[in-house]
Amino acid sequence: MSDRSDMRTTVNLEPEALAKAKMLSRQRGVSLGEIISQLILKSTESSARGKKRNGVLVFPRRAGARIDVDIVNELRE
Repeated sequence: MSDRSDMRTTVNLEPEALAKAKMLSRQRGVSLGEIISQLILKSTESSARGKKRNGVLVFPRRAGARIDVDIVNELRE
């Protein structure tokens, strides 16, 4: 992580969450605290979650992507 002002704390994790965090930690070669920090920061990034409009998740438009009524009706069928 870029900021090395580590803070020790105790948290209670579900056994499955702890097992998955340990697995990721081993796979990526980083400490358990580091992987948990990364997961929390990634999951709380607003750009990663998208924005909601009228309760519906809105994704950024891709260049060249075109959606119109004909495409929507085709997908309904």
